[in-house]
Amino acid sequence: MITTNDINSILGIKEAFQLHGALKSVLFDKSKREEIFNKFLEIENDLSYDWFTNYFQEEQANRKGMMQDYTPDCICKLLCELNKTNNSDREIVFDCCCGIGGLTISMGQSNKNRTFYLEELSDNSMMMLLFNLSIRGMNAYVRHGDVLINKFKAYYKIQNDGKFSNIEIIDSMDDDFKVDTVISNPPYSLKFDDVESFKSDKRFIDFGIPPKAKADYAFILHALSHLKENGSMYFILPHGVLFRGGKEEQIRRKLIESNLLDAVIGLPEKLFLNTTIPVCILVLKKNRDKKSVVFIDASKEFVNKGKQNELSKEHIDKIVSSYNSDNDFLKYSHITNYDEIKNNDFNLNIPRYVDTFEEHELLI
Repeated sequence: MITTNDINSILGIKEAFQLHGALKSVLFDKSKREEIFNKFLEIENDLSYDWFTNYFQEEQANRKGMMQDYTPDCICKLLCELNKTNNSDREIVFDCCCGIGGLTISMGQSNKNRTFYLEELSDNSMMMLLFNLSIRGMNAYVRHGDVLINKFKAYYKIQNDGKFSNIEIIDSMDDDFKVDTVISNPPYSLKFDDVESFKSDKRFIDFGIPPKAKADYAFILHALSHLKENGSMYFILPHGVLFRGGKEEQIRRKLIESNLLDAVIGLPEKLFLNTTIPVCILVLKKNRDKKSVVFIDASKEFVNKGKQNELSKEHIDKIVSSYNSDNDFLKYSHITNYDEIKNNDFNLNIPRYVDTFEEHELLI
């Protein structure tokens, strides 16, 4: 496994702040790029995981300003397995907050023929993202900029060139691209200060503008605007999106009334390195052939790994099996319908649908 010291040594740097410049100096020169890539591969040739995970999380992540948190590997695997049910043969995947590409790497490993459309704001993340895509020989288009205001300052085309991928700076990208699948772990409850300026934005016009204080639904609607008919979306989000009122309630209601919500999956706490909060996965699909919604409470089943929890293969398989089933599983999952959700005032809080209460015998 590659360490932070290995990365610094190969790139000839001593401090983390030098990483961005060091990568930029080699990634756009094919001979330098391949020389560096081969040095990395001499130490580690397993490309199924992101070598920069710990480096990014410990040295580069901006949790205070951008709410950045690296997506745990077990959640990446879960999304890939859920996606196999809906879009196993689909080739165009979009992540509007891709970070350094953890989710992208997982999706790329499960289907080498996929093309990715990726967006990311962070300057610190960009060169690591391009490295991750290129060394794995992936095909992608990357927009560097602010998703919320839909403005970008740089565009890249990454195209397989044999063993690795070439990286090309391009002038622009079509803003109306469409994708088969969306995967995303956006920054949680980020502020959207300029939201009132976007009342007529085509992304929000059918569902309403999100609140200024929390941009969670802004990311959902941004991604939804790029989804093809019959496409599927998988968003990792804080539980607040399930029950908060005001503008979020209005958007949530319209998504449900449009029959876009397919599943709500609650996950355990402490899956992330720098936050203990539990998260949920919202699955949305266009042109669904059913009216039901699956609720899964997987919050109590995990493996404890010190300060963090983790989903095992068995836990992932159980979630996917429940998602695909036509039946409820006692104290774990429930298949509901529009009327039940309407009667709950479009509140998607999981305990309203999955009763996990356990009676304890009284000690006398």
